[in-house]
Amino acid sequence: MPDPAYRRSKRRFDDDEPTFAKRDRHRRSLPPPDAGDDVAGLPAGDRWSTWDQPAAGDRGPQPYPRWLVTDLAAVDTELGILKTGKEADVFLVRRGVPGAGRSCLLAAKRYRDPEHRMFHRDSAYREGRRVRESRANRAMAAGSAAGREMIARQWANAEFAALCQLRRSGVPVPYPVQVLGTELLLEFIGEPDGTAAPRLAETRPAPDALARLWDQLVRALLTLAGLGLAHGDLSAYNLLVSGGRLVMIDLPQVVDVIAHPRGAEFLDRDAANVARWFTARGLAGAAPAPGELAGLLRQEARLA
Repeated sequence: MPDPAYRRSKRRFDDDEPTFAKRDRHRRSLPPPDAGDDVAGLPAGDRWSTWDQPAAGDRGPQPYPRWLVTDLAAVDTELGILKTGKEADVFLVRRGVPGAGRSCLLAAKRYRDPEHRMFHRDSAYREGRRVRESRANRAMAAGSAAGREMIARQWANAEFAALCQLRRSGVPVPYPVQVLGTELLLEFIGEPDGTAAPRLAETRPAPDALARLWDQLVRALLTLAGLGLAHGDLSAYNLLVSGGRLVMIDLPQVVDVIAHPRGAEFLDRDAANVARWFTARGLAGAAPAPGELAGLLRQEARLA
C-alpha cells in the first residue's frame, strides 16, 4: 500500500501552475491595438496616403498625371466637405509629402454607410448590372445591411470604371485617381485655394460663352453615345464650369443604352434636360439646335 505521506507530497497534474500564468510575470506588454495603423503618428484628421492599397486595376489610367502625388510617404489631410448627397458625400483632401512642398487637391467621394444610405435611384439603374454570385444578388434585392454595402461598392466601382473609360475616350471628366472600398478619389476641379468650380446651373454665361459650352457638351454627349452609353442623370447640376471648360461629374449610374431595357429613354432624358437649360438661357443659332440633340444621340448610339 502506498505511503500516505508520499501521496500527500506528490504533485498532481492539475496542481501545477499553468505555463501561461508563469510566463505572464515576465511578458512584455503588447503594443496598443492601433499601433502601426493608417493614422499612427499623424495629427487628428490625417492619414497616410492610400495610394498603394488598391489593386493595380483600381488606380487611374496610365500615364498618371504629373500633378498627382503618388509617393507612399505622402499624407492625406481632409480639408472640409464639398458636397452632400443622398448616396454619397464629397470631401476636399490635400495629398502631399511633408516637408517636400509637393501636394495636390483631391475630391474624396464616400458612399454612405448602410445605416444612412439612400439609393433612391438604384433599382432603375441596376437593371442589367447584376453580379454573378446569387447570394450577393439576393442580399442586394433584400436590402439587408450586407446587401446595401455591396450596392455601395458596386456604385463606387461602376463610377470608377466609367470615369476610366471616358477619360481614355477624351470625354471631359475628372481624372479618377483610385477606388478603395466605397471611397472614390478624384481630381479636384476648382482653384488651387480649394474653391470648387461652379455647377453649370450656378453660372450666367454670356451668349458667346454659352455657345462654346453647348458645343463642348454636344461633343461630349456624342462621344458617350458612340460608346453606347448615356450619363443617366444629366442636368446642369452635374456639369462643372472651370476656366471656360465643361466637366461632367456624378457618373455612378452611367447606362449601357444597348443592354439596358430603358436605354433609349435615359438617352432622351439626358438630351431633354440639358437642351431645356440652354434654351432657357437664350441659346440661339447653335448647331445642332437643342431640339435636335436627342435624335443625333440616338443616331450615334445606333438606336432606332
